Amino acid sequence: MTAARRKPAPSPVAPVAADDAALSPSLRALAYERFRKAILGGQLRAGQFVSQRELVQLLDVPLGAVREMIPRLEAARLLLTVPKRGLQIAHIDLKLIRNAFQVRAMIEREAVQHYVRSVSDAELEEEERKHRAVLERALSGQPDARLDQDALAVDWHLHDRMVDAMGNEILSEIYRVNSLHVRMIRLDAQQVRPQRVVPAMEEHLRFIALLKARDEAGAVKAMQEHVEQSRQRVLNAMLQHGG
Repeated sequence: MTAARRKPAPSPVAPVAADDAALSPSLRALAYERFRKAILGGQLRAGQFVSQRELVQLLDVPLGAVREMIPRLEAARLLLTVPKRGLQIAHIDLKLIRNAFQVRAMIEREAVQHYVRSVSDAELEEEERKHRAVLERALSGQPDARLDQDALAVDWHLHDRMVDAMGNEILSEIYRVNSLHVRMIRLDAQQVRPQRVVPAMEEHLRFIALLKARDEAGAVKAMQEHVEQSRQRVLNAMLQHGG
């Protein structure tokens, strides 16, 4: 009697690594948010090369989360994969500055038209108070290590608030990504910092006054001028320093 043919033993199945396991949307969002904060905090600089493993350590997220984040960052032009060199944070050049500020101006024009009709007087009073407080600090002549950080927080809160007030999540997401480009440009142009707080606060206060007067045309014009002045301050600083 012929012996029964033995079935081959099943091949061992390699365990699924935690990095390759399905990631929850919240983990992907956490990786992106920590990347954004690393850009704003200066831990990641424009033009810098970084590896996936370095991002894992910096952002304190699994490798899988970093790998899933990369296509999103590449699509947003925040990151570039360079063969044989790794990942490069977006390099700041004149084309990026032009494109980023153009997108910003287009979205904010629409946002101002909605905001001037919907914002409450109480909210505008609070915005005016915060801006005047920062301006007074800037004009005091006293050493103030947190002035630039606080000024940026007040500045961008108003812009973000206007865009979010439209209630359009798609536009808000586009604006958030683009504003990261703009903020990265500002971080790259370090020399702009001493020159920007006073004019930025003064421009915002003029804009807020027009909002309080419910002057839609004037408010749109003032915001467009503010965006252009911001762009020009960055360009001037970069050109003066060989950027």
